[in-house]
This record gives sequence, structure tokens and C-alpha cells, in this order.
Amino acid sequence: MELRELSDAVETRSESYARHFKIERTPDWLMLKLNEEVGELTRAYLMRSGQSRDHGLDAADVDDLLGEEMADVFAHILLLARQYDVDIEAEVKKKWL
Repeated sequence: MELRELSDAVETRSESYARHFKIERTPDWLMLKLNEEVGELTRAYLMRSGQSRDHGLDAADVDDLLGEEMADVFAHILLLARQYDVDIEAEVKKKWL
């Protein structure tokens, strides 16, 4: 799947989530949601690196959680980029490559 297709699929899923929970996906909400997800990624990272309790999860579950939280952060970056019409692929190429 190309990045644009992935972004479209994430947008569709986010719209469905917003309708279901009656959320207005404003730019502020998108940024706050991204920050929430970064916090959850940080928690998973601390668990994975042994700097936090494991909350009863075994190592495989913590690894899964870390990947899931990375996916959440990535998806919310895609949503924020769409909100501001940023070609994230082009920006990564320009800045990183």
C-alpha cells in the first residue's frame, strides 16, 4: 500500500471513529489526540525498556503494545498532515533524505 492510500484509509477510519463517538475532529482535537498517543507510546516505551512496571504484561505483549502505539502516533501524524495539506512523504524526503 502506498502512503497516500494508507493516509486515505486512516482518514476513513478516523471519520468513522468521530461519527461513532460524536467527536468534532478540529485541528485542536487532532493535535491533542496526537499528544495523547505520544504519551501512550512513551508509556509503552518505558515498559519495554524496563523503566516502568509491566502492568502484568509479558515481554511479547509489551512488544506488541509498543508497535501498536507507534502505529497510533504514525496514523495521527498522517491525519494532521492531511488537515494542513502537507505532503508528508515529500517533507520527509526534503528534510531527511
